Amino acid sequence: MRKTLLVLVSLFIFSFNSVAQDEDSSLTVTEENNIFHNWYNKSPIDDVIYGAEVDKAYNTLLKDKKSSPVIVAVIDGGVDITHEDLKDNIWINTNEIPENGIDDDNNGYIDDINGWNFIGNSKGENITYENFEVTRIYKLYNTKFSNVKVSKLSDEEKETYKLYQTAEKSYKKQLKQAILDKSDFEEYKNNYNTSIKKIYEALGKEEVTILDLDSLKENNKELKKDIKIVFTAVLYNYDTVFFNEIDSYYNEGIDYYLNLDFNPRDIIGDDANDMETVYGNNNVYGPDAFHGTFVSGIIAAKRNNEIGINGIANNVQIMALSAVPNGDERDKDIAKAIRYATDNGAQIINMSFGKDLSPQKQLVNEAILYAEEKGVLLVHASGNEGKNIDKVKQYPTKNISDEKQISTWITVGASSMNMDRNFVAGFSNYGVKMVDIFAPGVDIKSLAPEGKYDTGDGTSYSAPVVSGVAALLLSYFPELTADQLKSIILKSAVKYPNHIVNKPCDYAKKPKKVKFEKLSNTAGLVNVYEAIKMAEELSK
Repeated sequence: MRKTLLVLVSLFIFSFNSVAQDEDSSLTVTEENNIFHNWYNKSPIDDVIYGAEVDKAYNTLLKDKKSSPVIVAVIDGGVDITHEDLKDNIWINTNEIPENGIDDDNNGYIDDINGWNFIGNSKGENITYENFEVTRIYKLYNTKFSNVKVSKLSDEEKETYKLYQTAEKSYKKQLKQAILDKSDFEEYKNNYNTSIKKIYEALGKEEVTILDLDSLKENNKELKKDIKIVFTAVLYNYDTVFFNEIDSYYNEGIDYYLNLDFNPRDIIGDDANDMETVYGNNNVYGPDAFHGTFVSGIIAAKRNNEIGINGIANNVQIMALSAVPNGDERDKDIAKAIRYATDNGAQIINMSFGKDLSPQKQLVNEAILYAEEKGVLLVHASGNEGKNIDKVKQYPTKNISDEKQISTWITVGASSMNMDRNFVAGFSNYGVKMVDIFAPGVDIKSLAPEGKYDTGDGTSYSAPVVSGVAALLLSYFPELTADQLKSIILKSAVKYPNHIVNKPCDYAKKPKKVKFEKLSNTAGLVNVYEAIKMAEELSK
C-alpha cells in the first residue's frame, strides 16, 4: 500500500479538521525551512533534537575506529540503486556474472546482481497495483461461503469461513468508507476552488499567505467562511499537485485495492501455495521505487559527501528486494524475499510494510523462523493507523503462535523531533506488548528516485532508523549476534516513561493524554550513542 500517501492524506484531513476549528497551528518542516533535514542523526542532549544521536557517536566514540561492511536487505516496492547518494552502498552479488542469462551461483535466480524483484515476471512486466488482502480473501471465498450452512462445514473449513467472515466485514466497511471519503474530498475540493477564487479577487493576486488571510479576516467579514475553508491549504502550501495526489489515492482505492474485478497476479501466473517455483526478475527498481529508495536512504545514504543527506550507517550494503506493490503484499512474496535475504548474506532485514490479514501466515512464519535460526535481525514498522496493535492484529508479526515469539525481531513506532505532547506521531501504531521501541518518523528527509530528495512521515521511516542503528553497531562490533544486537538496542534506548504525550488515534478523534510508557515495552527512543557504550562494555 502507498503508506506514505496514506499518512499524507490522514494528516491533511486531520489538519483541515483541527486547523479549521482552531485556526492555530505551527508550520511543519518544509523544503524551504528544512534546517533539520538530518534531524534523526541529532542528539537530544547536545542539539535538543530528539534524534538517534548518530553524529555524536561518530564524532566521539567511533572516531578513528574501523568498521566492517554489513548487508541490510530492504524488502519494499523497489530501490533506485543508481541514486547519486546511494549507488556506492549497494550490495553486489559477486558470485553472479552480470546479464549473461545464467544462474552462475546456482541460487535459483538468474543475474540477481543487486537483489530480486518478486512482483514481476521474466518478461520484465511488474505488478504496480494490487488488491487489499481483504479483497482477495472476500472474492476467493464469496461464492463458496455466501449461502453456506456452517454446521455442515469441516473444522478446517470453519477456520477458513471465519477468515472469510472477517474479510467480508472489513471489505464492505472499507469500500463504503472509500466511496464516502472520495465524495467528501470532492466536496471539499469544490468548496476550496470556489473560496480561493473569491480570495484571489479580494486580494487582487493569486499568491496567498497566512498574513493575507489574517488581514482579510479583519477587513472582509463576508469572507470568513471562505478563509476557514482554505486556511489549512494555505498554511501547509498545498498545491494542485498535492490535491491531485490525494485524488489519485482515493481513485486507486476504488479502482485497484477494493476492486473485485482487478487481478494483476495474472502476469506472474504462479500457484499461490507453491514456494519452490522461481519467478520474478532482476529489475530491483521494481514498479515503484519511491518508498524503498526513501527507506534505503535513511539507512545508507553516503555520509559526508557534501550532497543530499547523511544515512545512519557508514559501511553498509543495501540488498534490494522488491515484493511490496501499491496495495497489500502477498504472503508468499514476503516469505520468498526473507528467505532470499537470509540465504544471500543479509544480516538485517528492514520491513516497512504491513496488512490486516495474513491467509498464508504459515509461509511467513517458516521464513522468519529460518531467518531467526540463521541469526538475522528483522526490523518491522508498527504501522500508521494510530491503533493499539496489542489488540488489533497487524501482519507480518513476531508472534508465531501464542507460545512462540521471534527473538530477533524489533517492531518500531514513530516519534517526532520535539519532546512535547506530539512527541509520538499521531498516526503511529503502538502497544506495550507488540511495539518495542520508538524512532524518528516525522518530517524525515531522504532520497527519492532519479536523483531527487523528498520529505515524509511514517513508521515506514522509523524502522530504517533502527535498521541503520543496528547496521552501524554490527559494522563496528561484528561479533554481536542478532539476539545481542536486539538486546543492546532496546536496553540502551533513552527512557521517557513518565512523559505525557498525545495518544495516537484515528485522525477524526481528539487525542487523549497518556504516559509514554503505555505505548511500547521499553518506553524508549532509539539511541546509537548509548548502544555503542553498551556494546563496548559487552565486548570487554
